[in-house]
Amino acid sequence: MPKNIFIGQYKEEKMKLGIVGLPNVGKSTMFNSITKAGAECANYPFCTIEPNVGVVAVPDERLKKLTEMYNPQKTTPAVVEFVDIAGLVKGASKGEGLGNKFLSHIRETDAIVEVVRCFEDSNVVHVDGSVNPIRDIETINLELIFADIETVNKRLDKAKKNLKADKKYQIEIDLLEKILKTLEEGKSARTLEFNEEEQVLVKDMFLLTTKPILYIANVSEEQLENPDDNDNVKKVKEYAKKENAEVIPLCVKIEEELSGLEENDKKEMLEALGLEESGLDKVIKKSYDLLGLMSFLTAGEPEVRAWTIKKGTKAPQAAGKIHSDIERGFIKAEVISYNELIKEGSMVQAKEKGLVRQEGKECSIDRIIEVMNDYLKNHWIYVQENKYQPGFLTIHSKFDKKP
Repeated sequence: MPKNIFIGQYKEEKMKLGIVGLPNVGKSTMFNSITKAGAECANYPFCTIEPNVGVVAVPDERLKKLTEMYNPQKTTPAVVEFVDIAGLVKGASKGEGLGNKFLSHIRETDAIVEVVRCFEDSNVVHVDGSVNPIRDIETINLELIFADIETVNKRLDKAKKNLKADKKYQIEIDLLEKILKTLEEGKSARTLEFNEEEQVLVKDMFLLTTKPILYIANVSEEQLENPDDNDNVKKVKEYAKKENAEVIPLCVKIEEELSGLEENDKKEMLEALGLEESGLDKVIKKSYDLLGLMSFLTAGEPEVRAWTIKKGTKAPQAAGKIHSDIERGFIKAEVISYNELIKEGSMVQAKEKGLVRQEGKECSIDRIIEVMNDYLKNHWIYVQENKYQPGFLTIHSKFDKKP
């Protein structure tokens, strides 16, 4: 029987980003650029799940280096799913147009990417007759706010009824009233700060305006080098700051051109434009940051792979991303920082220099030894890992020869 057989559940999660925007702001062009860029990722090609959904590889320079080092049978990057959400009109929160479908699609996303137009062009007609990114943002955000007001009011009525039987619902009522007050002021719920207990309750409400949001300020090619000189970009950044959101200025037209180029040609074009990376790469990386995500890497001859986890995830739960059996049977893992591995050139050399550490369920063996020996520094004994039984600690006398 082959050695590497697991009976259990294999886990793979994709971050889902919903792209929204009014007509003629560059939303569809941006989505088309993303799908083209994904199609050129040889190891994880773009795939169309349905006409408005695409899966794209997360850019990670470390994967390329590890692939060169291990020469694996395959390399698998972390992936992100983009959803082109259409159907927004004023009154969407009341079901007008494709409103109900629009709102249900947003509920399914982890974060919102909102494209706003920040450039003037008489050849491209704006749906409202003039370029005003703050008006565009508020058109969309108000529909989300109205939908959340309806959700909060329903939840509030239910909590007040339950309060008669159980006083614990008072905490939820106070929280809902705080959120409702903010929403009725025309502000998103993400502008509020919640304690740990409140965060648990808010997560269960599935509010649209608590989702992290990233604004894409679509500028002209001429403005790309110094986007902060654009008054519209400044206004978007000021607005975003008030609601704890992020802004990435980019030129959707240039992104479309970049997406159709081979890798070498793409690098040349970026250099000519004075850019280090494409706007799409910035969007994906910033989205990871907004959601508190990171990638950990596994490497070997069969596969080099990036796995998406929440920052602060402990080793057993990280292992569970690979396979549920590994999480259940987790004892420890050998870990090394990417920079140290690249510097040494191989795991063998890294181990010889003592750079590979073992991580237990809560913290590493090295850290346990360090803490214990710091405590025992004024005593006649010290602690060391047993070289014959890795993971076990032995106590030695300082008068003995070190093994």
